[in-house]
Amino acid sequence: MKEFVVNGRALCVATVNGTACVLDGTCPHEGGPLGEGSIEGGKVVCPWHAYAFDVKTGANDEDPDVRADVLEAKVEGGELRAKL
Repeated sequence: MKEFVVNGRALCVATVNGTACVLDGTCPHEGGPLGEGSIEGGKVVCPWHAYAFDVKTGANDEDPDVRADVLEAKVEGGELRAKL
């Protein structure tokens, strides 16, 4: 997992079960850096408060109103492309 900044926007790029996933890099809970977190149980875990987000839906188990933005992404020609 790694953080990238594209056009001033932080993005969290993670590989989960062989699939590249892209989420907004700012945790919707308290603004933590998701790209500096970890992957546990197929979810991206924020390093600040351990909120875990599903990489496909953005949902978390702590609060249904707090969802991470998941961007449409695919690997094409060996490059990861995400719809911003």
